[in-house]
Amino acid sequence: MSEKVVGILGGMGPAATCDLFSRIIAQTNAKSDADHIHVIIDSNCKIPDRTKAILYQGVSPLHAMIKSARQLESIGAGILIIPCITAHYYIESLQQEINIPIVNALQLIDDHLKSELSSIKAIGVLATSGTKQTQLLQRSIQEKALIFPDPRTQEHELMDIIYGNNGIKAGNQSPEVINRIVGVIDKLKQQGAEGVLAGCTEISLVLKQSHLDLPLIDPLDLLAQKSIDFALPFNSPELGLVL
Repeated sequence: MSEKVVGILGGMGPAATCDLFSRIIAQTNAKSDADHIHVIIDSNCKIPDRTKAILYQGVSPLHAMIKSARQLESIGAGILIIPCITAHYYIESLQQEINIPIVNALQLIDDHLKSELSSIKAIGVLATSGTKQTQLLQRSIQEKALIFPDPRTQEHELMDIIYGNNGIKAGNQSPEVINRIVGVIDKLKQQGAEGVLAGCTEISLVLKQSHLDLPLIDPLDLLAQKSIDFALPFNSPELGLVL
């Protein structure tokens, strides 16, 4: 049987790409190097910013994403993983340009909510304003109420935590950043949130279940497990995640 190879279309951002690969390694049931899966990573940090393109008519990232996807396909990837939620705005257009399937993280999130958190009715969402405005999550998750921060908190607090000069994309993963995120979550709890979705993979870099008293839904964990299920279908009983 031919080896199944996972391609990671990364660089959006690079730390989230690195974290996804680390989680794939950690979640693989391996006793030796040879037990791990074959992963090819293209971390192109020059892909234009997704939120700027969506909200402010910046340069579209689609051309660069297509180039990266085709390169990964040409060197053997059998599936593509994209560790950036906002980039999923372009996933349908990207899929038309390649012959291998792209894992839809939005679908994985919805499946996880249905199978593991069926009793929860309202999810607080920590996502970029680009993801919020395009309604990517709202269209994909229809059986739960999605609660976003109020407009001021979204723009002046959450986006600053992600994009600010002292934010996560600038390399800041300090306790102060975690405390700021938890402060946003406290407001979401007051609005009725019963769980928290790390709807931006930069949030996944710093926010852990241990910081919360609500369930945390982390797309990087779901993407890591999907990668393993594709390459090693007998590694895990969780085979229900669909492309």
